[in-house]
Amino acid sequence: MASILDLNAETRQRSGSASVRRLRKEGLVPAVIYGKKTENANIKVDAKAISMMLRDSASDNLLVNLKLDNGAGEQLALIQNVQHDHLNGGILHIDFHAVNMNESIHAQVPIEVHGEAVGVKAGGQLDILLHTIEVFCKPKDLPAKLDIDVSGVEVGQAIHVRDIPLPSGVEIHLDGEVVVLAVSEPRVAADATDAPAAAAAAPAAS
Repeated sequence: MASILDLNAETRQRSGSASVRRLRKEGLVPAVIYGKKTENANIKVDAKAISMMLRDSASDNLLVNLKLDNGAGEQLALIQNVQHDHLNGGILHIDFHAVNMNESIHAQVPIEVHGEAVGVKAGGQLDILLHTIEVFCKPKDLPAKLDIDVSGVEVGQAIHVRDIPLPSGVEIHLDGEVVVLAVSEPRVAADATDAPAAAAAAPAAS
């Protein structure tokens, strides 16, 4: 399962653009926490702390134990969305979804492929169509990633959603027939087959 990490957070009263810019200059990231049984609140977290958490994780969807206002309260939350600054680096904003240990949550989990398919060894091409997939489970069962062994996949074969090994307590609601990855025909062989036909079709030099 995914680790639950502690993260200090403080409430913030102002949410205007000037206030947000000031926070970022101070090394803080503006954020919001919301949930079915939680009143929406504007908070701020340390930029270095959250950046290190995300750097060491396979996904942005992390479970954190928010320690609010220097220990005045705690809230289990799922990082639902991270707005990255792709031009200058860093994080612009974070959405935290307050969750309960006894209630089901849903999150995008990365798919990690292991092994070398026999079809690839024979010259085929491995095509990965899904890199993440949405799972449903209780917070304690949330996996950090889903592993798929492709060693036995031959040319022309595929692994579908129904074939993904799931940890106990984890469900996928996507149609089981959806293809996660496949090994296609050797492309070199296809090019070689087409070459004689192309040569025959070419006009003879005069």
